[in-house]
Amino acid sequence: MGLDSREKAILLSCLALEKKAYDLVLMEVREITSIADYFIICSGRSDRQVQSIAQGIDEKRAETGLFPLSIEGMTRGHWVLMDFTDVIVHIFYQPVREFYDLEGLWADAPRVELPEPYATLVTQFRLRDEQVS
Repeated sequence: MGLDSREKAILLSCLALEKKAYDLVLMEVREITSIADYFIICSGRSDRQVQSIAQGIDEKRAETGLFPLSIEGMTRGHWVLMDFTDVIVHIFYQPVREFYDLEGLWADAPRVELPEPYATLVTQFRLRDEQVS
C-alpha cells in the first residue's frame, strides 16, 4: 500500500532532518496550485551539505519506495529540486533561499507540523535565529 501525499511529505521531511537540514518548512499547497500537494523547503550551510541532504533522501529510495520523477541542481548544490510528483522538495544553500524567498511567494500556504521527535529537530536546526543574533 502506497503513502498518501501527506504521509509522503512527512516522511521526506524526516529524511531531510536526519541529514541535518536547517529551517525546514512543510507547506500544504494543494489549494493554491496544481503543481503539487506539498512543498518541503529546507537549507544547508554549504553547497556540499545541500548535496548531502539530497543524496540522503535519494539513497533511501529502496527502503521508502519513493522514487523522484526528477532531481535538478545536484551538481552546483545551490538549489536542489526533487520532484516526487505530489511532493516537491526544495533544498537550498541558505543565501540562495533568501534570494528566491519561496516562503514569501507561497505565504498563503498552511504550514504542517511534523510529529515528534522531528518537530523538536525543526526547532533545533535553525540558521535564521543564528543570523539574527
